[in-house]
Amino acid sequence: MKKLIIAALLVVGVSTFAQDRKERPQRGDMEKMTPEQRNEKRVERMTKELNLDAAQQEKLKQFYADEAKKREAMMAEMKDKKGQGREMMGQQMKATEAKMKEILTAEQFTKWKSNQDKMRERMQQRMGERQGGGMMGDGPRGGADMDN
Repeated sequence: MKKLIIAALLVVGVSTFAQDRKERPQRGDMEKMTPEQRNEKRVERMTKELNLDAAQQEKLKQFYADEAKKREAMMAEMKDKKGQGREMMGQQMKATEAKMKEILTAEQFTKWKSNQDKMRERMQQRMGERQGGGMMGDGPRGGADMDN
């Protein structure tokens, strides 16, 4: 009987773990796309979420194309200047936000900003989960229990 219960728990545990992996199936598809296809997908999603007009869509397409070129140059530059990556990324985020303010209406910008904040929260949460709860410094003693 104990073996049956253990086997059942094992099956349930494995199946729930497998389901967690299927949570974001579209991510693999995004990596296979060309930069142009990714940008098109982003514009489609934003059009649906923010109800963009044709002029806004064209501006966004151009902006994303320019942004992709800048990102490639920035990545090459970051390899040369280690340690300045966060600062450069912060500057890029501010520039993106300023450009979005120009393209979107006030209401659309507010909704876009809210979506960005939610996405950032989810990303930070996932990064925390990847690092795991057993990392040093997470406990009440702040990693001091290494000596035990």
